[in-house]
Amino acid sequence: MLRKTLIPITSLIILITGCNERQETPFKIDYEKYQLDNGLTVILHQDKSDPIVGVAIQYHVGSNREIPGRTGFAHLFEHMLFQESQHVGQDQFFKMIQNAGGTLNGGTSKDGTVYYEVIPKNALETALWLESDRMGWLLSTITQASFENQQEVVQNEKRQRVDNRPYGHSNYVMIKNMYPKDHPYNWTTIGELEDLKNATLKDVRDFYEQWYGPNNATMVIAGDINKREVKSLVKKYFGEIKPGPDNGDPEPQPVELSKIK
Repeated sequence: MLRKTLIPITSLIILITGCNERQETPFKIDYEKYQLDNGLTVILHQDKSDPIVGVAIQYHVGSNREIPGRTGFAHLFEHMLFQESQHVGQDQFFKMIQNAGGTLNGGTSKDGTVYYEVIPKNALETALWLESDRMGWLLSTITQASFENQQEVVQNEKRQRVDNRPYGHSNYVMIKNMYPKDHPYNWTTIGELEDLKNATLKDVRDFYEQWYGPNNATMVIAGDINKREVKSLVKKYFGEIKPGPDNGDPEPQPVELSKIK
């Protein structure tokens, strides 16, 4: 009860203090941004309040980079990256992070796909090695069996979260009404079930080679870090990964209100 009482009191004090100030203090986070020779963008932020570090890699490919008939690939590939890579066995990515006392996850949106870990600071090198292995050495482990496994997982996810759920299609209906047919936001991130069924191993391999190069990614490392040491580790594990093709930025889409529903 005491903790629940303190939260609103603290919030009230903050609000009162804010009202008494004539000028708001601008919110600022100090960070350093640089780029490797292969195009990987790196952002470092030091915060020594706790002995933990967060690592996040955003690949600049979401469902907006897909095409009709090939929807759901960005989300499908999010699943594929949690399988094995050349030097990391099946399910070992999860086990190594969790055994180190960390947490991890990933997510796909219309504009990007992100993977992250939060680990004790002494496990940072492990996290960087794991991330580099699936960025640079995943292709040889993408087999027909591993692909079909995750293909079925994603199809079941769509059935459970969308097709067989009350109001599960509400997002689908909204985006179909908000965006024209040729707009890259016209389909859901999870994709069409028919497209997922028709996907091939070659489709998945081509997707990886096109979008998962270091020059199409931004990595953020924040927490209790020594920047000089981190830069050395980043170069050690990511510096030799070859860049992928230059995909450019998505074309801006014109905004047009044709009707109101």
